[in-house]
Amino acid sequence: MQSAEGAREHTVTLVDRRKLSLTGVEDVDCFNEQLVVLRTSQGTLTVAGAGLNISRLSLEDGRAEVEGEVDALEYSAVKKKGGLLGRLLR
Repeated sequence: MQSAEGAREHTVTLVDRRKLSLTGVEDVDCFNEQLVVLRTSQGTLTVAGAGLNISRLSLEDGRAEVEGEVDALEYSAVKKKGGLLGRLLR
């Protein structure tokens, strides 16, 4: 599903800290058993934990599932594309 601005809707569902379901996923930057870094329509999401595994990934649909012990979810700031005023003030 896409919003009015054209970006995919982003949802995060965590069940019992063991199964993380996501929408709005655009790409996977890196992953291992302790860290999964995903680019989403709302910024970069870092998932930290133990025994992490990407059990399902469909970039066409923007969906992903991560299984394992989730200890933390952290977003990096979304960089907005500047408008005319932002470009003039640089």
